[in-house]
Amino acid sequence: MTPKTGRQSGLIPLLVIATTQLMLVLDDSIVNIALPSIQRDLGVGALHLPWVVNAYILAFGALLLLGGRIGDLWGRRRTLQLGIAIFVLASLAGGLGQSTEVLVIARAAQGLGAAMAAPNALALISTTFQDRKMRDRALSLYGGMSALGIVIGLLLGGVLTDTLGWRWVFFINIPIGLFVLLGSRALPTKGGHQGQLGILGAVLGTSGMVALVYAITRFGEAGFTDPAALVLFGASALLLLVFTLTQARSKNPLVPLSLFRDRNRTGAYATMLLLAIGPMGTFYVITLYLQQVQQFSPLQTGAAWLPFAAGLILGAGSAPKLLLKIAPRVVAATGALLSAVAALWFSTIAEDASYWLHLAPAMFVLALGFGLGVIALTQAAVYHVDQDKAGIASALLNSAQQIGVALGLAVLAAVAATISAPHERAGVSPGAALTAGYSTALLVAAAILVIAGVLALTTLSGHPTPEAQNSDTSTDELTV
Repeated sequence: MTPKTGRQSGLIPLLVIATTQLMLVLDDSIVNIALPSIQRDLGVGALHLPWVVNAYILAFGALLLLGGRIGDLWGRRRTLQLGIAIFVLASLAGGLGQSTEVLVIARAAQGLGAAMAAPNALALISTTFQDRKMRDRALSLYGGMSALGIVIGLLLGGVLTDTLGWRWVFFINIPIGLFVLLGSRALPTKGGHQGQLGILGAVLGTSGMVALVYAITRFGEAGFTDPAALVLFGASALLLLVFTLTQARSKNPLVPLSLFRDRNRTGAYATMLLLAIGPMGTFYVITLYLQQVQQFSPLQTGAAWLPFAAGLILGAGSAPKLLLKIAPRVVAATGALLSAVAALWFSTIAEDASYWLHLAPAMFVLALGFGLGVIALTQAAVYHVDQDKAGIASALLNSAQQIGVALGLAVLAAVAATISAPHERAGVSPGAALTAGYSTALLVAAAILVIAGVLALTTLSGHPTPEAQNSDTSTDELTV
């Protein structure tokens, strides 16, 4: 096979994997724009409205480990196809839903489908693209879709809601999902690996993740003193402790603890958790600031984040070339610190902050750092993993990012609300009170990102990826 033929044969799998990630992440944000319309049309109470979003986050974050391990055992292409099929059917049900209950159940089913598809899409990069250049390109595109999907979701959500109605934020997934299913036939057909799922580990691990993600969600809604959230957090800690002990003794672990013996990989997971907290939490805070303080419409808010998309494309696109010459810890740490600078820059906002002079440049720098960091951490987590563990290794990285996103929203929202409340009681204007809260929350985000940079420097590899010495190494010489 000539290099040109190899690149052509890898184009469809590359598009399928990238589109899968785009669709799954897009769904995190596209529904947010439609929430007011959903509330009016279906008469959703204020207490239940957040669950239109939270049901997806909860199911997605809690079931990722299970989805990754199923892919390792039953075959990644088959598991991805099943996940996309569930996601498409759930999107159809959500779009046709006539009640709050149906909509929330449909969103949870979307989360289930996403949990089966996402880790296997990432694992398929390792098993599909043996050529280093093609694999780096695939990882760059995958990393870019992880955050670009949020911006596209805001833009597309505003357009669809304003023109065709909120139901189309669900219906739009159907043609995209069908395209992925059609193109997935070009993915490798390798079967699963020998082993069993391990029912006890699956129950303990999934229950622990459900409790953890739900606790984080409750913290964001009711604050850090919420009794139910504290009980859930304690339960998750106990369940995950027992889960870890059983995994160490199990012949068929859901999460092979050998994955954590690699300091580089463990550092990548921990850094990804913190890196996701900062930029995604910042994204949430500035989106609220634009709409609540500067009175941007939903569509204007989505368009305002276009500099973020540009920075992300540059960061994710340049990271693979940098990683050929520069150690992953330097690239990841630089990315985290660039994002920290952007969050610090954001924290100086005023009620009348200039978009072009203040907000847009910070958005670009935030995304540039995030793109660099995500690609460096993805390489560290999924390169040099045994074939039979690629799915669960990818799922752990996805879980760290998803939990980081949820934690970032909860922590920064709680900080902003805590700081804004006294200002409101003191008679300060609503805009000034909100800005004070947002500014403090952004300082917290900057501090978290600095910690992420330090963690990357102290745990990740100090040498460029060995494969950089020869990007045309044969398949037999590559260790995935």
